[in-house]
Amino acid sequence: MTIKTFIYLGSLILLTLGFQQSITLPDGFVYVKSVIPDLDVELRYFSTHNFVGDTIDGYNANRLILTKQTAEKLKLVQDELQQQNLCLKVYDGYRPQRSVNHFIRWAKDLHDTINKQQFYPEVEKRNLFNAGYIASRSGHSRGSTVDLTIIDGTTGKPLDMGSPYDFFGEISWVAHEALTNKQKKNRQILQSVMLKHNFRNYSKEWWHFTLRWEPFPNTYFDFEVE
Repeated sequence: MTIKTFIYLGSLILLTLGFQQSITLPDGFVYVKSVIPDLDVELRYFSTHNFVGDTIDGYNANRLILTKQTAEKLKLVQDELQQQNLCLKVYDGYRPQRSVNHFIRWAKDLHDTINKQQFYPEVEKRNLFNAGYIASRSGHSRGSTVDLTIIDGTTGKPLDMGSPYDFFGEISWVAHEALTNKQKKNRQILQSVMLKHNFRNYSKEWWHFTLRWEPFPNTYFDFEVE
């Protein structure tokens, strides 16, 4: 390899790296790992492990994006949990509007029930909109809503919350009574620490929280996760 060729290849590598790092987010948004480097992120919609059974439009990478204020508050939650040898695990954050549109198309196809038994065994697919599990607009698209759970700091295993993430049914409601004492305690730990740091919950999903006084309360974004 000549020196000229080596320099040329090196320049290509630098340009590629520079392109990957120069993806610009809208003002007010951050990659959450830049604020919480040790955060466990598993974006379920960047996989087939979700109620649709496919990667969702707009999810091109396992990179959690949130508004800057939300990420900073989430760091306070993580810091407090780590004092108890616990950590956060995040399943979703900012969600493009095109992803929500994907959910809508899927919900209208009543024949596509590949993951019904795992995610909505007791709810008819035609009723997912009326039951409030799917909507034409999502708070996630405003950038200040996050879906998460708590994991053991030693094993990395999620605490038992009584139902899986994204399970459509009453067992996922925050105040559901038919839970073990341990499951109730785990949910209470999550609810308490999130509410303490200015997140409000959603009564039908124990994992769902939105930052109070979010910076973009009326704006639904559609840039891709990449």
